[in-house]
Amino acid sequence: MPAQRLLQIANVLCVILLCIGAETVLAQDWLNTGLVALALLFTLAGRYLNQRGRIELSVALVLSSIMVLVSVSLWFSQGLYSAALLAYPGILIVAGMVASLRMFIGLLVSMLAVVAFLTYAGLSGLQTFEPLPMGLGRLANVSSILLVCAVAVWLLSNDLRRTLQRLQQAVVQVENSEASVTHLTQHDALTNLPNRLLISDRTEQAIGQARRYQRRVALLFLDLDNFKTINDSLGHAAGDELLQEVALRLEQAVSDEDTISRQGGDEFLVALADVHDLAAVSAVATQIQQRLAQPFTLKGMQIVTSISIGIALFPEDGDDFDTLLTHADMAMYQAKAAGRNGFRFFDAQTHAANRERLSLELGLREALNRNEFVLHYQPIVDLNSGGLLAVEALIRWQHPQEGLIYPDRFIAAAEQSGLIVEIGEWVINEACRQMMVWQAAGLPRFVVSVNLSAVQFRRGNLEVLVRSALTRFGLPPGCLELELTETILLQDSDAFIGVLQRLKGLGVKLSIDDFGTGYSNLSYLQRFQVDKLKIDQSFVRQLQGNTQGQAIVTAIIQMAKSLQLLTTAEGVEDEATRQLLIGLGCVQGQGYLFARPMAAELLASYIFSPVLPVADEAEV
Repeated sequence: MPAQRLLQIANVLCVILLCIGAETVLAQDWLNTGLVALALLFTLAGRYLNQRGRIELSVALVLSSIMVLVSVSLWFSQGLYSAALLAYPGILIVAGMVASLRMFIGLLVSMLAVVAFLTYAGLSGLQTFEPLPMGLGRLANVSSILLVCAVAVWLLSNDLRRTLQRLQQAVVQVENSEASVTHLTQHDALTNLPNRLLISDRTEQAIGQARRYQRRVALLFLDLDNFKTINDSLGHAAGDELLQEVALRLEQAVSDEDTISRQGGDEFLVALADVHDLAAVSAVATQIQQRLAQPFTLKGMQIVTSISIGIALFPEDGDDFDTLLTHADMAMYQAKAAGRNGFRFFDAQTHAANRERLSLELGLREALNRNEFVLHYQPIVDLNSGGLLAVEALIRWQHPQEGLIYPDRFIAAAEQSGLIVEIGEWVINEACRQMMVWQAAGLPRFVVSVNLSAVQFRRGNLEVLVRSALTRFGLPPGCLELELTETILLQDSDAFIGVLQRLKGLGVKLSIDDFGTGYSNLSYLQRFQVDKLKIDQSFVRQLQGNTQGQAIVTAIIQMAKSLQLLTTAEGVEDEATRQLLIGLGCVQGQGYLFARPMAAELLASYIFSPVLPVADEAEV
């Protein structure tokens, strides 16, 4: 920019100098004619240097030389009466535009020195300065100098004006950028809905108002049902389009005072301010479900989806956004567990149960690490002779504070968390180890029975585990029996059947536990090659005076005999029931009449003692 402005001023200056030079020639003022010629030469030289990129040298040459020539003209003509004095302000204006601060100050000081010297010369008589009468020459000179100053001032002001405009445009762009950044930090990029940051702020404001006027605030946590299936089958672009359509329908379902937010994925939040009662919240949730139940058109296909909604209320369920969000999220999962496409209000009792379950899962992990589990063994005997045939390994948790905890308190939590795989592995290894300890102690040979969970078949390498335990402790496979539930047998798949066949190939025995309480299917009794049916204790304990119960047990025993399977009656508590079972043809029995579940070290005493007291412990 300085080079361009300097070139423009040099061009104007050349024209002006030619005009002034013409005037001095006509006036036969040969001194000023020579000075103008020199100024023109210096200006052309400066213009040449400027085009070659030597801007500083060009500026110094032109401005210094013109200042010197003007000063000489003042000395030999009219001094401070001369119109040439007007060139000084023009030189300073140009210097202010294109020269450095040092040169500007140097020129100013030099000009002041010249003015002071001319004043001294005129006062002391060193030089005489007389003003000439007005004429066309003076008019031409003054006009030319004013024209140069005008051009310089115009160029300077024009540059300032353009700079100001660019600055104003930059300010507008910055303001727009700040507004855009603020919007992006508070809104979801896909749906343009408020994000968690903004809905959190609005919810806190609504809570403040509700606290003041004794009103409620509701936070709804929404999750699309089966969104992953739609996303995977139609692609992410279709999934994004669906989310955008969902956002539009949600905006139509609530009032302008309420806030809708997308949390990410297929999760949305709705904050309802100034809620009067639960019915109003339920009405909004119902309205949302009805709008989202209408088909969506994606890629030419009609897509139907549903939504699960969890609801938390201020002040009942929390007094800040984070607490309400946590509780609404929990309620949403309760809605999904109840079958999806519904809404649930937060339930404090369910929350407490979930916390207890989480605490229980943590305790189970620690129990595994601290080796707090123990096995108790309940004998399975011959109903006729009372001789020991097998023992069922039953797990217990020796809690350091609560004492002995039975499996009905923790097995469900272990299955839900997947810990049952590790616990089941420990049970199999411990049962095999204890069996070999008994054999080494000289106890008669019998079978140890271990319960299996369906989770172990889905997540554990059961075949490798059983083979490893038998090999590790040197236990004959026929001494190990695995108890399966009818729920496990419903996994009727090639892989599952293969596992059972390989286990049978090892020589391990298989039995079906609690037979008759599940999905009894005669075909799987042969397909899975089981060895024994264990009649559930709910049938056995009701045999006395119950003809229907006796009929069921008789049917099970006869069916087992026809398939060449053994039967074990669970829950035998009295002698009359034992005699009745013998009469029905049952071979084996297990229950309080014979023995309670006992620690491993007590089994030897049981085997060699004809009488044991009946225990109060539940058979679990």
